[in-house]
Amino acid sequence: MAIGSKEKYTAEQKRKAEHIEESYEAKGVSQEKAEQIAWATVNKQSGGGERSGSGVTTPEAEKEAARKDSAENAAETRQAKAEPNALEYQSISALRSKARKKRISGRSTMNKVELIMALRQAR
Repeated sequence: MAIGSKEKYTAEQKRKAEHIEESYEAKGVSQEKAEQIAWATVNKQSGGGERSGSGVTTPEAEKEAARKDSAENAAETRQAKAEPNALEYQSISALRSKARKKRISGRSTMNKVELIMALRQAR
């Protein structure tokens, strides 16, 4: 399980994290990584646990902006994957070469997914 107690999350947040985790596992992501991504997504969209504690002090407008950003990032990723020269279809050496051209630090230790994310952010 991801670090930290999940007691402060609502049932809806727990359900959402479970569905996100299942979808990533179906795509071939490891169970541990899928769980990390799922909880990070729930935290980004809702500002953390909604009972007492972290998310309560996050203003609703800020939570809404985070949800919108997350949705826009997901849409951009879907569009990028649909392109014929999508980064997902390129070799890791080609991705490292592109990262070198864009002067992305830490590229030599990044895996393929991390390289793709860094290249998309560097656009």
